[in-house]
Amino acid sequence: MKIGELSKQSDIPIETLRYYEKEGLIPSPPRSEGGYRDYPSSTLSFLTFIKSAKSVGFTLKECRDLLAIFVSRDAHTCAEVKGLSEQKLDDLDTQMKALSTMHSTLKAISDACCGGEESAANCAILNQLERSA
Repeated sequence: MKIGELSKQSDIPIETLRYYEKEGLIPSPPRSEGGYRDYPSSTLSFLTFIKSAKSVGFTLKECRDLLAIFVSRDAHTCAEVKGLSEQKLDDLDTQMKALSTMHSTLKAISDACCGGEESAANCAILNQLERSA
């Protein structure tokens, strides 16, 4: 299938498909005599896999690691996949804690601001950001 059809079926922009191919996330397809990419239908499986992995927080580098296991499952163990999953969970926990701290801090300094029409010369938010730098 041509890249436009693959884009439509996978709901992934053509530019992204080219990037995935360049980065080795999807196999480079053979080319027609006219030079057009001719993707096999199996490429959709790779794209579904990548989209699913990204939707739960895996980066493209992590997707590449998972894809390496995906394409040669017999040479790998579930423990390897579980390890990658557990690491991602730890990363997400760290990010969620950081976001929670940022939220609490921003809420506190926002609540301290009157939000009125007076000059921002003594704005509590600006003053706190200046002190926290």
